[in-house]
Amino acid sequence: MVQDPETLIFAAQVWNPDIPYQWKYPDFRHRTGPLLIYEAHVGMAQEEEKIGTYQEFTEKILPRIIKAGYNTLQLMAIQEHPYYASFGYHVSSFYAASSRFGTPEELKALIDAAHGAGLSVIMDLVHSHAVNNENEGLSRFDGTLYQYFHNGPRGSHPAWDSRCFDYGKLQVLHFLLSNCRYWLDEYRVDGFRFDGITSMLYTHHGLEKAFTSYADYFDDTVDEDALTYLALSNRLIHELRPDAITIAEDISGMPGLAKPADKGGIGFNYRLAMGIPDYWIKLVKDTRDEDWPMGRLWFELTNRRADEKTISYCESHDQALVGDQTLIFRLIGDDIYHHMTIGDENIRVERGISLHKLIRFITLTSAGSGYLNFMGNEFGHPEWIDFPREGNQWSYRYARRQWHLSDDTGLKYKWLARFDRDMIALAGRYDFLQAPNLNTLLEHSMDKVIAFERAGFIFAINFHPNCSHVDYRVPAPAGKYKMIFDSDAPSYGGHGRMVPDQYHFTISKTINGGTMHFLSLYLPTRTALLLRPVSIG
Repeated sequence: MVQDPETLIFAAQVWNPDIPYQWKYPDFRHRTGPLLIYEAHVGMAQEEEKIGTYQEFTEKILPRIIKAGYNTLQLMAIQEHPYYASFGYHVSSFYAASSRFGTPEELKALIDAAHGAGLSVIMDLVHSHAVNNENEGLSRFDGTLYQYFHNGPRGSHPAWDSRCFDYGKLQVLHFLLSNCRYWLDEYRVDGFRFDGITSMLYTHHGLEKAFTSYADYFDDTVDEDALTYLALSNRLIHELRPDAITIAEDISGMPGLAKPADKGGIGFNYRLAMGIPDYWIKLVKDTRDEDWPMGRLWFELTNRRADEKTISYCESHDQALVGDQTLIFRLIGDDIYHHMTIGDENIRVERGISLHKLIRFITLTSAGSGYLNFMGNEFGHPEWIDFPREGNQWSYRYARRQWHLSDDTGLKYKWLARFDRDMIALAGRYDFLQAPNLNTLLEHSMDKVIAFERAGFIFAINFHPNCSHVDYRVPAPAGKYKMIFDSDAPSYGGHGRMVPDQYHFTISKTINGGTMHFLSLYLPTRTALLLRPVSIG
């Protein structure tokens, strides 16, 4: 689809190159291991105040993602959408890769290059609704409003100003299922994040609805046709590509979405843990550091069903949009514009950098089966996202990413980028996310300490704003441990209060006739430690 520069209407263009794209890595398959997702938008990924292209992304942004250590690229806004500021969620042309970013071959080259670097590529798939536009898209395609959509009020989404598919029509099923196959076959994507699942599942779209019991999940508002479509799409995708990744974006928490079909589920591989970013924002916004409730925080981070894989995240594109704020901006505020030069001491910046690291560390290390980050947030990008529109005089100032901030060796952003890179590397190297069981060792709200064991590793986090704990006893399996990660290291902007690579031996104590084993640790304020078990030789 190509947009006319004068009328702004999108028109179909037959694309049939003489020489089809020659794939360099046609047999790429998704590797097993932890899912470490880098969420990116091609258009706003560049530094310049303009719409970026597939080719620019391949040349300039992909190397950054590879260096950062993520193993999965999630691309937003690929399906054609008339309004750029919709973030790609008001789709008009389900089978067209957005031409505003370049040609189909250039998108294929991007995906091919990612595969060559070992990255899987998944895309946002918007099958939950369609744009209202009638000059382009499906709305009134045959002169009626109900060819692909529900007739009457049910055919219109009251909050999204869009059209709602009638999943009970065979033609709609054929159209959407074929669309899944098209992206797998033609562009060789490795899977999909299904957008807006909750809106599909319920006739009330999840609007102003609190899901507090199983009765809320399975009442008469469930759209069983939509549920059937989701099961069919997962079956089709995984029959075509057994290694494919499917992720459900659902806020309801409906049980079974991320459970295999042969066990009674809908068949998604993962579901997003959408309550976690909401809780972090609420905690940072409404609660003093001294009052952070460790028990409630730990519950929010680990509240998931054992039989469904989840992907945790601190913030995605949703938290970076105008009308909201990123975590780093909530933590630092306007001081981020004035005190991010190394050597410029500022208490708000120091607090923000420390907590930014801890929030990411505990979210990743406690995650169910995967972790997601939105581009730029790993180094604390200071700006929100605001696409060009009439209200900002059609400016691209905030529809871009300022990578130079992370590259500048004189700024503090490099500390956060380095921390995130090393944290992601640990998750990839030791693969502790594949160990589903988290053993809570200690949770102390007064001391602001959470410690847990996973895959034999010991994780200890002290959130206290002004109290460093000396000789702090943490229950642990007996043995010898080496500290392999310290958020307070100078290379991450910390104070360097820990001796690098130190070893710890558990100590024993008889309590009520039994033997307990402890680690005696120094836990500086706002610091996270990771200890690896080592054999005693």
